[in-house]
Amino acid sequence: MDGLEADVEALLFRHDPIGINFEHNTDEYGPEARTIVPRLAEAATESDLRRIIHEEFTHWFSADIAGPVDRYAEIAREVWQLTH
Repeated sequence: MDGLEADVEALLFRHDPIGINFEHNTDEYGPEARTIVPRLAEAATESDLRRIIHEEFTHWFSADIAGPVDRYAEIAREVWQLTH
């Protein structure tokens, strides 16, 4: 995992949008980070990035578990800051 993927994984773990952070399973969001990072170039805005992150969580977990797109606003903001 490269540095940006690790940063995104840690950020996802800290925000824990689907409630799987049990303090010891720090690699739990690795697969999602590995599918989000390659899509970062698709995001022209922070809003695009929020949509992309939500799409990946919906892909991995289903719409019910992923929840609403607004749940990913702060995550998108922080990822955007990491990359811009």
